[in-house]
Amino acid sequence: MSKEYLATIYLAGPLFTQAEWQWNERLADKLREGFLNVILPQSTAEPMLKGEKPFDPGLLFRENIDGIERADAVVAIFDGADADSGTSWECGYAFKARKPVIGVRTDIRAGGDDPAMSINLMLSAACADFVHVPLAERGKVARVAIDVIAAVKRVLRKETL
Repeated sequence: MSKEYLATIYLAGPLFTQAEWQWNERLADKLREGFLNVILPQSTAEPMLKGEKPFDPGLLFRENIDGIERADAVVAIFDGADADSGTSWECGYAFKARKPVIGVRTDIRAGGDDPAMSINLMLSAACADFVHVPLAERGKVARVAIDVIAAVKRVLRKETL
């Protein structure tokens, strides 16, 4: 029996530290439990980073573009003092491709020039929805997933009207 997904999302976010890598995987797993099909770019990079395959930046670039184009929406993690440059590029590409972007911020630091969103104004303006995770809840990946799934449903409902 195949699983029926609500939507396909591309999960964009920094993936350069062990903590980021693991958090992305945990969030992706919880989103899948909530019936989202998750395209996780680090899955393509993993065998290259482990030395199991040659590192191919062109393949990574093409796979990421293909993933954004196949997705119904992009969920972008905007943690850090400044949003990750790759994530920012993916959001710009998604916006131009008319894919809704849902921003997620678990970081308690203020950042960027949009005081209402604590991120760069260009990123906040590109977001169709935004998930602010309360400080007391930011360690609970399941809570973040519930909020993201609700945002995906809101955004895609708007897209179909």
